Amino acid sequence: MQLFQEFINQLNEESLWEKKLILNRNEYLKVKGSTDTNIYYIKSGSLRIFFEDEFEEQTIRLGYQGNIIGALDSFITEKSSDLYIQVLKKTEIWMVSKPSFMSFVHQNEERLKMWIVILEQLIYQQLEREKDILTYSPLERYNRVLKRSPQLFQEIPLKYIASYLRMTPETLSRIKKS
Repeated sequence: MQLFQEFINQLNEESLWEKKLILNRNEYLKVKGSTDTNIYYIKSGSLRIFFEDEFEEQTIRLGYQGNIIGALDSFITEKSSDLYIQVLKKTEIWMVSKPSFMSFVHQNEERLKMWIVILEQLIYQQLEREKDILTYSPLERYNRVLKRSPQLFQEIPLKYIASYLRMTPETLSRIKKS
């Protein structure tokens, strides 16, 4: 985590943030079919990344104060994606475009190494989440996420955490009470 904060501090020192946005609850930062190659730092508030399947919305990522968030598929491919990024409560985000960000990352070897470590951590988090969803019971998923991200339960409404954990809000509520 210290490495991540050091990286953000360097972004701040370089004054790399191109825009500061204040978004209200339920606004969309990105919608299905759009291309968004920006990186966002969440100064305050919370967001979720989701897609829609034929039955419901599937939350795949949650972000809150101090996190970086973006449509990673669109960032990498520079093409449109099926992802939505929705604000869950009033949120202030700072934005940097991909060209500026990549120029910053490649300015020196130390920054590039830091970025690689951050990406490795992101990949590891995604693998842990996949493992949770595929192999653990709802109670075990809840406990694993609570252990990894206790702040999540203070920042994100339960119905979105339930979606993220692939369970109903009622199941999550029962688990929390027990």
